[in-house]
Order: sequence, then C-alpha cells, then structure tokens
Amino acid sequence: MSVHKEAKRITTQVLHEMKENGERIAMLTAYDFSMTRLVDQAGIDIILVGDSASNVMAGHETTLPITLDQMIYHASSVVRAAKRALVVVDLPFGTYQGNSKEALNSSIRIMKESGAHAVKLEGGREVRESIERILSAGIPVMGHLGLTPQSIYKFGTYTVRAKQEEEARLLKEDAQMLNDIGCFAMVFEKIPASLAGEITAAVDCPTIGIGAGADCDGQVLVLHDMLGITQDFSPRFLRRYSDIGDQMLGAIQNYVSDVRSRDFPSKDEQY
Repeated sequence: MSVHKEAKRITTQVLHEMKENGERIAMLTAYDFSMTRLVDQAGIDIILVGDSASNVMAGHETTLPITLDQMIYHASSVVRAAKRALVVVDLPFGTYQGNSKEALNSSIRIMKESGAHAVKLEGGREVRESIERILSAGIPVMGHLGLTPQSIYKFGTYTVRAKQEEEARLLKEDAQMLNDIGCFAMVFEKIPASLAGEITAAVDCPTIGIGAGADCDGQVLVLHDMLGITQDFSPRFLRRYSDIGDQMLGAIQNYVSDVRSRDFPSKDEQY
C-alpha cells in the first residue's frame, strides 16, 4: 500500500514511512498563494518556502539579502494554500548562525506567525547547537549539506562540493550528526551521486537531492526553474518540465497588441 497516497496530510512521520517503504519524495519550492495551490493539488509531498525567493521573487543575485520578515510573509501565503503538503521554511542568512538563542527565536517566529510545519537551515557541525536548541522546542528541522548558497562568498563558486576525499569525509560525518540529533530530513545540494547514495543508505532520515543523483530518497527543484519561468539558469541537474515563461511572454504580447489595435475589449467583453 502506498504511504503517500493514503496520507491525508504529509507529516514528518509519513516521510519516514515513505523512506522505509522505498517511496520517492517529491519536493518543490513555492512562495505565494496561487502557485502553491497548484503545487499542492499536483500531489507534492513537501513545499519548501526557500530563501531562493530572494532570487526568483525579489531579483537579488544571492539568497543573502532576504529577511526573516519577508520569509514569514511568503510562508504565510504558502500555508494558506497548502492543504496536504508539509510546508518547510528556510531560515534566512543571519538568523541562526553563531547564535542558538537567535536561531530558536527565529524559528518560533516562523512557526507562530506563518503556521508552517518545519524549518530548514544550512550547515553541519557549526550549527549543531542551533539545531539542537530549535529541536528542544519541538520544532522539526530539515538539514542542508553540500553546496550551501548562504555561504557562497566563503566558497566563492557554485561548483560541486565534496569531490575531494577530506570534504567528503566531513560531509558524511555531518550527515550522520544531523541524523543522530534528530533532523527529520536533509537536503544534499550538488554533491557526487555516489556519496549521496552512500549516506542515504546509512542514515534513518530521508534525504532530498538537488544535483545529488537518483539514490536520494527524494528530489527538490526550484519551481520557477523547472517551469521555465527563469530562463537564464540551466545547471546540469535542472530538468525543465515546461516553457511557461515563453507562453506567458507570448500571452502578454498578444494582450498588448489587442489593446493597441482596439481588438480588446470586444462588444461581448463589455457591459
């Protein structure tokens, strides 16, 4: 019997049962009510209110500028539309690093003000104290290892992580630590597929890949990327499932043309 098909609402427990049952987990980002309603109706298991909103919604070059207030605004819009999916919200840059009390306060604000179900934060051993403090309040935490975009200025590049033996060893240790302290899932971004598969087999919690191969327990993409709304981003891991960007552009151009030519509105479209 399919776990996710039987579940009326996706919870962290359902996700663990899906992993145990060998069922793949589908995860996408969303940032507003209208798009979330479609994503939720399509059967997505996890909706990530990603700090990628900084890029696709606000036009920033990196994820760093988005604020906690802005993330709560987006998360609130998503929660109002999501009837079945688990809603996870990114803790934005500067709201958890180096200060576990601030990490907890940030997480409590997200949970109380948006109604979301869990938070996600980037990093391993360096954020362990923050994760443990958040978990102590009963807030589910999703980890994120590999390429961590909030640390882009530290890395200096968006290239694949953990290709070297030492970095791979540290990543495996961090993943085991996240699993052992109680993260309900973890994202692997742009790491070798073989490494992601090895860790997935070793940990109890579900793993979600983005550029981390097919052996993860689930996959995540940015909604605007996979729909073809953002067209200047085409990494190897991205599969475009539509060209909605081109369709939208064409529709708007047709509208402009019809207005200028006085074709719109017609007699049937007026009172």
